[in-house]
Amino acid sequence: MTDELKQLLENNDRAFYVFDSKVLAERIAFLKKSLPEGTALCYAVKANPFVTGEIGEEVERLEICSPGEEEICRSLGIDSRRMVISGVYKTPSVLRRLAADESFQGIITIESVLQYQQLCTDAQGRQHPLRLLLRLTNGSQFGLDEQDLDQIVQQREQFPFLELAGVQFFSGTQKNSVKKFARELTYLDQYLLSLRERFGYQAAELEYGTGFPVSYFVGEELDETTLLREFSALLKELKCGSRIILELGRSMVASCGKYYTHIVDIKVNKGQHYALTDGGLHHITYFGQFMAMKQPYLSVVGKTDVLADKDFTICGALCTMNDILVKQVHLPEIRVGDVLCFERAGAYCMTEGISLLLSRDLPAIYLRGQDGALYRLRSPFETYIINQPKYERMF
Repeated sequence: MTDELKQLLENNDRAFYVFDSKVLAERIAFLKKSLPEGTALCYAVKANPFVTGEIGEEVERLEICSPGEEEICRSLGIDSRRMVISGVYKTPSVLRRLAADESFQGIITIESVLQYQQLCTDAQGRQHPLRLLLRLTNGSQFGLDEQDLDQIVQQREQFPFLELAGVQFFSGTQKNSVKKFARELTYLDQYLLSLRERFGYQAAELEYGTGFPVSYFVGEELDETTLLREFSALLKELKCGSRIILELGRSMVASCGKYYTHIVDIKVNKGQHYALTDGGLHHITYFGQFMAMKQPYLSVVGKTDVLADKDFTICGALCTMNDILVKQVHLPEIRVGDVLCFERAGAYCMTEGISLLLSRDLPAIYLRGQDGALYRLRSPFETYIINQPKYERMF
């Protein structure tokens, strides 16, 4: 155990997260090295807004899916040229503001004909054309059908204050099938070629959400080097001539985070050993974890060299039988006050949980910077403030 971790544990009697900028930088460097030269990266802020300021210039742009995420990016001083304003629902007032703001030089994704029609009205008179990415649907509620996208491309010259920068496509997460990547990229390549043939439109950009997988559970390790090599070969075969931007979130930041939670009780019920923690599923969620049947990468702080003693089911502090973090995990001898460390907790874990259930506190969040210094990004937050009713007579 490092001196830094000892100090953190001494100053935190509740659960907390630690994100590591150096691990994040190394991960981005690995991804860039593994992909074809000229391939750009886009970071999905929703994966972890707390490390947005640490992403650095190695990532060309940031995908922003809500007004709140936009405010976070602006507060960090991120240049609008690096912003992609995305999301299935864009507040009309936000679209009007961006359309009227000549200083905004980012990109807006188009998810529907209605969004496009609003910008056709709101952006009139702009001196600098508003750049758009047309999101092609994957068959879900997201994006435009081919026929609608075709029509927008076909009438593009009627709206010179709108610039169609290209096409965006995303079809899901945790994808590890090269065959699926091949099917999607072949489809996109052919579709972009058809836009050029039918309408004389060359899409300058193709922003592709890869959905690269993260190995969250013991026994499910992935040969990522081979996956990225084969994926890169597919990119090199594309004929559409569009610049490729890969939108990543989970794959980029999962490895940079750890979650620490204290064991607060130990008991045996019906022969089953239970360890209860001050955290729970309102703090730590892994994609693909179902009924706590899979074992995430975790350890007991300070006891990594101690032989495992018995099996425990680890449960959180919520008053629901669903709050089980992992079943039958083999642990060394544990005591109340010991701390569990859950690894690969850098993506979504801190935001996807049911944080407001029972009005329990949100954990503190710390960042280890590139300079080795430790920063606190958020103090423990009492959620009862949000859930507490306030009687404000309206009428």
